Amino acid sequence: MKKLSLFIIFFCLWSGIIMNSQSALANGDIKVLGALTQEKVGNIGESYSDTILLKNTGQASCEVKIYQTDYLFRADGSNFYSLPGSNPLSNAKWITLSASSVTIPPGQTAPVNYHIKIPQSEDLHGTYWSLVMVEPVETKSVPSAKGKYTLGLKTNIRYGVQIVTNIKDTGARRIEILNKKIVDEKGHKFLQFDIINTGERWLDPSVSVQLYNKEGKLLGPFIDPKSRIFPTCSVRHKIFLRDIGKGDYKAQVIVDNGDQYVFGANYELTIR
Repeated sequence: MKKLSLFIIFFCLWSGIIMNSQSALANGDIKVLGALTQEKVGNIGESYSDTILLKNTGQASCEVKIYQTDYLFRADGSNFYSLPGSNPLSNAKWITLSASSVTIPPGQTAPVNYHIKIPQSEDLHGTYWSLVMVEPVETKSVPSAKGKYTLGLKTNIRYGVQIVTNIKDTGARRIEILNKKIVDEKGHKFLQFDIINTGERWLDPSVSVQLYNKEGKLLGPFIDPKSRIFPTCSVRHKIFLRDIGKGDYKAQVIVDNGDQYVFGANYELTIR
């Protein structure tokens, strides 16, 4: 989260060695309780509310900053975090957060409530999404009891909670399979390809490959883990073709969304 079924985003916002006469930073350890993807189905003009629950599992109180971004990802591993509402398919402007920051005592939990008002527009269809970012605020260091020099590694971690709004059952479901190739890694063969969501609805498909040799014998299926794909986004699958020898094969790629939407593609492959 990628992808994010849920999904934790780890960012090293700043990392380095601290050398001074004080101890390392005293920070709370903030966790998001529950799923990092919150999905709702609604209709135009409707409203709904939900909660992101945070817990401080550390030894000190911690201030947490809460803010919004848009989010896109590509098959090459790149991720894009942009201003809320800059993506035409963003729901960030529909969301009102209950707070922009909270301070959580050690061992305690705190809710961050949000309210979504879907606009009254007949042009809305398919899936809209954005992120609510949860980021601990750096605290001041605590003096060492002995005043000795210490070393510390300062790393800030933030979570991204995906807020997904589906407009009823609307939105076309479409994909394209691109950049197919055989990849050799230390003698192991993989079928690699990219899937781009060219439709209007997010997908959560299982992906598998079946091979047929020259005699028509079925080999497989070879299965890859699910990867959620938002509209305009893409993911890369690299499927291990276990115990497949050299030769010519016919391959069938099956992308099954777990409902009535199943996509497929047929290829001819040569394993060298």
